Amino acid sequence: MAHIIVVGNEKGGAGKSTVSMHVATALARMGHKVSALDLDLRQRTFGRYTENRAAFLKKAALDLASPHTHSLPEIAPETLKPGENIYDHRLSAAVAELEADNDFILIDCPGSHTRLSQVAHSLADTLITPLNDSFVDFDLLARTDAMGDEILGPSVYSEMVWNARQLRAQAGLTPIDWIVVRNRMGAQRMVNKEKMERAIKNLSKRIGFRIAPGFSERVVFRELFPRGLTLLDLKDIGVKQLNISNVAARQELRDLMKALKLPGVNIDF
Repeated sequence: MAHIIVVGNEKGGAGKSTVSMHVATALARMGHKVSALDLDLRQRTFGRYTENRAAFLKKAALDLASPHTHSLPEIAPETLKPGENIYDHRLSAAVAELEADNDFILIDCPGSHTRLSQVAHSLADTLITPLNDSFVDFDLLARTDAMGDEILGPSVYSEMVWNARQLRAQAGLTPIDWIVVRNRMGAQRMVNKEKMERAIKNLSKRIGFRIAPGFSERVVFRELFPRGLTLLDLKDIGVKQLNISNVAARQELRDLMKALKLPGVNIDF
């Protein structure tokens, strides 16, 4: 059965689609069969990313390993029983169709609370939550005092993950491996960065998640999106010499993939 990776966060702009595309493509390039679902039915940033990739590879006559993206199947309303939610059935039908024939299914969630996102979290074997290195984003996980030193309690997103964990436990499924990925961390040792580091470490012990390094703010990510490319594709499109920023970004991706500890994955890039 496929290992299900969910990339979720109820706040936009945290880098979910960039993380989703790079994780899914890295797995595909390492020889794994990967299918992907974009649950942001309106904005579809991840879906657009994969469409850009398909269009660019076709135009350039390139055959690069890629995740296979799928749309949620339509469900006839009349087939639902009283009280059943159509989105539950659309997502469960998509996963049921894909899980027997894939190594991994990656699900990219919208940056808001939706029924689809809620259901997806309960399906996650691995949950990746990208988070900008800021107390504005940290507030999604927990409430802190005015100085940011004391954690007052979990916030809305953490409570949703807790509910998803309860549902999995009731169904006899393995616990969610929850990883919070710190994106856009400053290079210098600043007071805010150090406070964030302490707060995240304290919260990780309290509500049970692991911490992984993410991506720094880099121009290359904005340049890759229109062509649907990732850091691992640069040499395949003729970039013979990577600049220092691109080399550092590849190392960040390597460190992230190692930190995820996905089953059967040996990092070879």
